[in-house]
Amino acid sequence: MTFAAWRQPRAMLWTAAGVVALGFLITLEIVARHYGVPGPITNQAREVVLTPKSGPLLYTGMALMMVVLTWRERFIAAGIAIGIDIVLCLVRWAIDARMNFGNGALLVVLGYGVIALTRRTGPERVLLLKGVGLGLLLVAGRKTGDIWLLITAKTRPMVLDQYVATADHALGSPSWLVGRLVHATGPIGTHVLEFVYIQLPVAAGMVALYQLRNVAIERRFPGHHLVRTFLVIGLLGPGIYMLFPVVGPIFAYGSEGGHWALANLWPHTPVPIHTPHTMPFDELTPRNCMPSLHIAWATTIFVHSRKGPRILRYAGAFWLFATFCATLGFGYHYGTDIIAGVVFALTIEAALRALDRGWDRSGIQLVAHGTTVFVAFLLAYRYLPMELAAHRWAFGPLLILATASVIYSYIRTTRSWEPKAVPVRLPEPQLELV
Repeated sequence: MTFAAWRQPRAMLWTAAGVVALGFLITLEIVARHYGVPGPITNQAREVVLTPKSGPLLYTGMALMMVVLTWRERFIAAGIAIGIDIVLCLVRWAIDARMNFGNGALLVVLGYGVIALTRRTGPERVLLLKGVGLGLLLVAGRKTGDIWLLITAKTRPMVLDQYVATADHALGSPSWLVGRLVHATGPIGTHVLEFVYIQLPVAAGMVALYQLRNVAIERRFPGHHLVRTFLVIGLLGPGIYMLFPVVGPIFAYGSEGGHWALANLWPHTPVPIHTPHTMPFDELTPRNCMPSLHIAWATTIFVHSRKGPRILRYAGAFWLFATFCATLGFGYHYGTDIIAGVVFALTIEAALRALDRGWDRSGIQLVAHGTTVFVAFLLAYRYLPMELAAHRWAFGPLLILATASVIYSYIRTTRSWEPKAVPVRLPEPQLELV
């Protein structure tokens, strides 16, 4: 690619985004080293040879990269990745090391990055680099998220769980109710929800693969797809964690909190209503409750699966419902976190769609509406928790109504953005005069 091509606005934008992403990763690496743990770059580099943390995630990243390849290249790439993993698994079995897979997928993605730089030119190089970047971003997002959670635990010694738990009375303290229901299902229900909770990035990858299925044919990416929303949510969410640190009911009011917990109340005994205060907590538990990013991500999976085939729509609905059950039933989130996560996701999704189609009045109003509701939630949880709990029959429906208003506005506005089919008017038959 010539220098003149790189001066084009879109190429300059991609270059700037790459530089910012690299700088962000380097900053997180430095911060992680400061706290005595390896950063995202080191963790990713280790997985080239050492046992990976999540094999399905690495293969999902490779699958996203392969959307830019031909079918022949896809079969070759998949065969090489599987072959490498078989060899490495045999070596680990021989030396009695921890077993897992995924190194082959990561090596294939990196290999295609080298091919793009050395064997491709022009638009083909750009397209392949975008595919490689997409696959690596999905994997790197998981690594950066782990470091972000560590930073929240190290830099926010005081948490606001008492405020959120008090405000949660307005919604009926749903985590306590769902927690008892999940415990009643026994190990089968627990294992299913745990799988859904852990493998959320893999589910996102499946929906993204459907959206990007025509990239190899059209030789370009669509203007907006799921991965964009996923990454922006993961980038902005931890910033809210720093402003509103909350650990969750199973830690603040349950057995997982140890001696830091106020009491062992979750899920059988609701939290008594009392004047809330900030409370200290350990330097290990992430402050990753407000908002619930798992719910935010599951919401975007549901939204993006709506235009897929029936099985994809059913899967998106199931993943959203199961994520609701898991986040509440495992005691990781309060009900107030859940509705904040829905509003957070739809606001970001609306902003990205408006950016793709061009900002107009409807897009600005939709994003402003979602932002206003989200900020109002945070302010109410922090400064009006006693009022929310004392007048739950008034404020509970009001919180639900505010969430529903964002959902309704999103559906109505985005439907108006869809291209309308214009009926073709057939010419009227001409009568011939004899």
